[in-house]
Amino acid sequence: MTKVFIDGSAGTTGLRIYDRLSVREDISLIKLPEELRKDDAARADAINSADIVFLCLPDDAARQAVSFVNNDKTAIIDTSTAHRTNTEWVYGFAELTGKREQIAASKRIANPGCHASGFIALVKPLIEAGVLDVNSALSCFSLTGYSGGGKKMIADYEDPNKSALLKAPRQYGLTQQHKHLKEMQVLTGIDTLPAFCPIVADFYSGMEVTVPLFVKDIKANINDIKTLYKNYYQSALVHFDENADESGFLSAAALSGKDDMQLAVFGNEDRIILTARYDNLGKGASGAAIQNMNILMGVDETIGLVY
Repeated sequence: MTKVFIDGSAGTTGLRIYDRLSVREDISLIKLPEELRKDDAARADAINSADIVFLCLPDDAARQAVSFVNNDKTAIIDTSTAHRTNTEWVYGFAELTGKREQIAASKRIANPGCHASGFIALVKPLIEAGVLDVNSALSCFSLTGYSGGGKKMIADYEDPNKSALLKAPRQYGLTQQHKHLKEMQVLTGIDTLPAFCPIVADFYSGMEVTVPLFVKDIKANINDIKTLYKNYYQSALVHFDENADESGFLSAAALSGKDDMQLAVFGNEDRIILTARYDNLGKGASGAAIQNMNILMGVDETIGLVY
C-alpha cells in the first residue's frame, strides 16, 4: 500500500486531494494531529515516512519541506509555484509530449498552475506543430471562480454582507506580473510573455482560458487546429470537444467539481479563439496532482478522479 502525506492539507487544494484520496483502498494517508501540523520535526518525519508527498503550501514553505527529505525514495508533488520552471523538476502536465514518461520516472514533480494549465494546453501543441512561431506575441484572458484565491478570498465572497464590487467580475494581475506568466512562457517555449488578463467572478469553482489568434498570423486555419487538438490529446482527462458551446455561450463553470479539461475552437476564417475549460481546483490543481500520483504509482491515471 502506498503511503501518502499531504503537507498543507487544510488549504483548498489540500482538502480536495484529501477528499479524493480518503476513500481509496490502495493508499494509506499519514496524518498529523492538529497541534503538530506546523511542527517542523513532525512534518519532516511524515515526509520521510511517505512514498509520495503532496506539498500544498506557499512557495517558501514548499522549498523548506523539500529540504527535509533525507532519502531517495520519497517522491514530491509540489502544487506551489516554487519549482515549476526548475529544470531539476518535471512539469506535471502528463498530456504534453514526453511528460507522462518523465513523471513516471521522477521523484520531483511540479504541479502546473491553474491559469497556466489552460494556456499551455492550447499553445504548446501549436508551437510543436509549427502553427505558431516562438516569437509570436500572444494574449490570454482567463475567467476563474473565487476558490482559487484561497481561504481569505472564499470568506470574502461568501460573506452575506460582501461588497457590491464582488458581485461583478473583477480583473486582477493588472501590472502584468502574475506568478503564472513565467511557466506559461517557459513551458510553451515562446519568446515573449503573453499579455494576460485574469478575471475572478462570483462563483466557487471553474475556469475558462481563452487565447485569441488572427489567421493571418499563423500557419493553419480553424479546421487544421481542431484536427491538431483531436490528434494531440488522446487522454480522458484532456479532450477536444467539437460541440462545446451552450447555444452560443461558454460557461466557465461547466466543469466545476470535475478533474478533466475540455478544449474547443471557435471563430471564422479571419479570427479564432482557442478555449480551455476545467475546474481551477481540478485539472488546475488537485486533480492534476492526483493524476501525477497515479502515474507514479503505475496505476490507471484516472483512478479517484471525476470526469
